[in-house]
Amino acid sequence: MERRVSPADSRGILFDLDGTLVDSLPDIIDSFLHGFLHLGLPAPAYAEVRALIGQPLDMMYTQFAPEHVPALCAAYREHYPRNFLNRSRTFPGVEQVLRTLRERGYLLAVATTKRSDMARRFVDALGLGGLLHHVQGTDGFPHKPAPDVLHRALAALGTGGLWMVGDTTLDLRAGQAAGLRTYGVTWGTHSLDELASATPDELQPDLERLLAHLPPLA
Repeated sequence: MERRVSPADSRGILFDLDGTLVDSLPDIIDSFLHGFLHLGLPAPAYAEVRALIGQPLDMMYTQFAPEHVPALCAAYREHYPRNFLNRSRTFPGVEQVLRTLRERGYLLAVATTKRSDMARRFVDALGLGGLLHHVQGTDGFPHKPAPDVLHRALAALGTGGLWMVGDTTLDLRAGQAAGLRTYGVTWGTHSLDELASATPDELQPDLERLLAHLPPLA
């Protein structure tokens, strides 16, 4: 684990995207299941797919149809960009929390398992692009719980990190591996008990408590 950078010279706050800032799981799972319909394959149950959210797409498909992974991924990537706003919405209070943190002098980035191009398109479509300083996806390097995407996001911000905010144990363990404090939100993918097993510094039903930890910077 890397040494934690002193708050005195750090301003970076990192957020997972799906299930953390945005209630997007229905659209993701619908597109995931579309691949099976498209190829005429038996589809897994909705709950089985939900349990895997946060992992890379190819790894998710490997759990159900390993011999068809390339074709399933291609079907998903054709379907999802045309349907990602069907039901996806930001969680309550997200925009205000991001705006407040920016006004207090913090640098904000998304660190997601989505590919960077899709993540940026998604963030912009939901009106969050102007509230974030950087959007970092996982592009050909190790995924969470490895801390690579977090390190790249902080490098793009040009600052040390303070908190990683997420809705899965993958997010929390990646934050811990990067030497950050971790904040779990219970409105996303993993259950309260699952999140608690990763021993985050905060475990909350929303993002409001984060503001109490981050007063305005001098």
